[in-house]
Amino acid sequence: MNTLPTLSAIVARFATEGTVTAIEPLGHGLINDTYRVRTEDAGTPDYVLQRINDSIFTDVALLQHNIELVTSHLRRKLEQQGTADLARRVLQLVPTTADGHTYTRDADGNYWRMTVFIAGAVTVETVDTHYSREAGRAFGEFELMLSDLSEPLGVTIPHFHDMEFRLSQLHEAVSRDVAGRAASVADLLAAIDADAERMCQGERLAREGRLPQRICHCDTKVNNMLFDAQTGECLLVIDLDTVMPSLFFSDYGDFLRSAANATREDDADLGNVRFRDDIFKAFTEGYLLTAGQFLTPLETELLPYAAELFPFMQGVRFLWDYLSGDHYWKCQYADHNLDRARNQLRLYQEVCAHETMMKETVAHYAPKK
Repeated sequence: MNTLPTLSAIVARFATEGTVTAIEPLGHGLINDTYRVRTEDAGTPDYVLQRINDSIFTDVALLQHNIELVTSHLRRKLEQQGTADLARRVLQLVPTTADGHTYTRDADGNYWRMTVFIAGAVTVETVDTHYSREAGRAFGEFELMLSDLSEPLGVTIPHFHDMEFRLSQLHEAVSRDVAGRAASVADLLAAIDADAERMCQGERLAREGRLPQRICHCDTKVNNMLFDAQTGECLLVIDLDTVMPSLFFSDYGDFLRSAANATREDDADLGNVRFRDDIFKAFTEGYLLTAGQFLTPLETELLPYAAELFPFMQGVRFLWDYLSGDHYWKCQYADHNLDRARNQLRLYQEVCAHETMMKETVAHYAPKK
């Protein structure tokens, strides 16, 4: 556990302004430990101090270089557009005083970084049509603004949204069967195998040169954005650790997987699993308003497929962890990962049943080129 004197010593390594008066936990992130650093002097900002989880992000130098490239590019684009209130529209990294790097390592081997706290901004957990439309617009704009990034980004988590890789992981877990559970999930394995070839078409199209790599956020949840506390407008996208090259499916499909499920992803009552048309339509409207400016006709056509892909992929991943002995996700009970897998694969079926609606919605909101 980090004590206040320890945190104060880490804060002192960064080029902050003002007198620090308090350091307190901020948010409920599952990956990194985050703190708000309060200052008392007039005109000085507060800060956000964050411990980087280097067990997940093993190359911290690459991770931070990615974020530096992304934030500096976004800042230049916003300046060119004459954006007002620039300080609330893009994250500002705080350098260290020793070497000007955007991260430091303490005596225990922990990596830390700091950004300027954005006043008057909030995160939300609510998934309604307003926030879904704003999320679609903002994530699409994020991709649009990074579509001309000249320097390539590194991959922070290899094979993160690679369906072929996830299926190979599952097949290996079945063959090893270290937890002795494979026979009990034969029905799920058969259902996955029946649709596996179709769900890997993204990788095949990419190999054929028909789908380009995009710069994607790769963790598009509504709480990975900051909204203006007064107007509800999305100010900026945050949590940039997973920003990396990927197929466009990543941002569109991943948001809908979590946001458009009428229940939580570990609800064991599959009767509660329902795909919400209203969330799909709102997010698609916002997304195509911005991302529609750069998506190819094939990418636009495949948006319904992207919505199907992500619950299928997540079901595969949960089942892989269940067969591997529950080492990746925290479980509250013995079959927690199994319930998650069944939930997501039911959601996949629900999404597929709405394919006509999805195609009509995409056709309605897609810009006419």
